[in-house]
Amino acid sequence: MAFAHLHVHTEYSLLDGSNKIKEYVKRVKELGMDSAAITDHGVMYGVIDFYRAAKDAGINPILGCEVYVAPNSRFDKELTGGEDRYYHLVLLAENNTGYANLMKIVSKGFTEGYYYKPRVDMEVLNQYHEGIIALSACLAGEVQRYIIKGLVEEAKKTALKYEKCFGKGNFFLELQDHGIPEQRQVNSVLLQMSKELDIPLVATNDVHYTYAEDENCG
Repeated sequence: MAFAHLHVHTEYSLLDGSNKIKEYVKRVKELGMDSAAITDHGVMYGVIDFYRAAKDAGINPILGCEVYVAPNSRFDKELTGGEDRYYHLVLLAENNTGYANLMKIVSKGFTEGYYYKPRVDMEVLNQYHEGIIALSACLAGEVQRYIIKGLVEEAKKTALKYEKCFGKGNFFLELQDHGIPEQRQVNSVLLQMSKELDIPLVATNDVHYTYAEDENCG
């Protein structure tokens, strides 16, 4: 079965990813995959190097970013909030328009929404959504956070909010299984939500390094 990694952090996800771009692309080629993505945390510093390396290897490069979404306005700077200061959301450029809009979104995060992380909000996403495919991200995604808290109806409303923003068929509920108990709980609800809301699913691996043995490095 064909598979493409759509949730991938490289060394440009500072203090979080150790995945070297050339090594990553080489491994993708070795595994017989024809496409792969880059979705670093809040930044797009690595997309040009990744694009060139992927093209040289005959791999279709999917350019993206895992952005931080403020729960309310990107201009809010609360002293409290903990993990709920921001939610994760994976954005992938579908075409040149999407790439241009993704750059605008990421730039807004730094110039207008920076608070602990470069945050955006629904105003920015609604303004620059064209040409972008969104995935609900990891356990730190807004939909998943609500599910973990037992607020399934709020999770559904949130999923529909993102679908409305990006368009039918351009928002996916993201399934991950890294042996974390909460992921099994979340996945079970996401499967039900997908059927009930008619929102498609996508399976990803939250990649932060290239080889299994790299887990114990650093």
